[in-house]
Amino acid sequence: MSRSTINRAVAIFENNDGVLKTSRAVSLGIHPETLYKLRDDGIIYNLSRGLYCLSNSEVMYSTDLIAASCRVPKGVVCLVSALAFHEITTQISVAVSMAIPRGSRRPVIDYPPVDIYLFGENSYSAGVEVHNLAGIKVKVYSPEKTVVDCFKFRNRVGIDVAVEALRFCRERKKVNPKDLLGYARTCRVERVMTPYLEAIY
Repeated sequence: MSRSTINRAVAIFENNDGVLKTSRAVSLGIHPETLYKLRDDGIIYNLSRGLYCLSNSEVMYSTDLIAASCRVPKGVVCLVSALAFHEITTQISVAVSMAIPRGSRRPVIDYPPVDIYLFGENSYSAGVEVHNLAGIKVKVYSPEKTVVDCFKFRNRVGIDVAVEALRFCRERKKVNPKDLLGYARTCRVERVMTPYLEAIY
């Protein structure tokens, strides 16, 4: 395979923020054999089935979020993964935490590791932000909604994680306590959160 073919394929990736789905790459003129060659040579990295990223891409830090979002179209990044995205935690998420509507079929994913949480209709649709990561739309709950979710799932993530996030949210995000209370009512954790809000705010 010629160097010009490789360089042209790399340029196409670079013009698309370093990340391409196989179908998109082929439509842009990259032959499947060229994709395999780039992968085998370590120039691109297989994020997930049918999704590739340049190995030196600046978005490598968020590749798990991108891959998980592609594999779980209804998924919204939540809890510790969302805290980490918003930089309001000291926790390290081993798997990508994603919320899907209650009643949905749980997806079976080989990679990346994903923890699925079932959210009720109102909780699932509240506070969703859409972020563009390397041309891929990734849904993430807002900092306020994420903190509230951590209180709701405190038995799974730990009350200390929720309280730490609330403090960071106040210090770094300058959020309005009324917004937090609004989400707390939606998620039915107002009584749980009120003492912490009064203490921290």
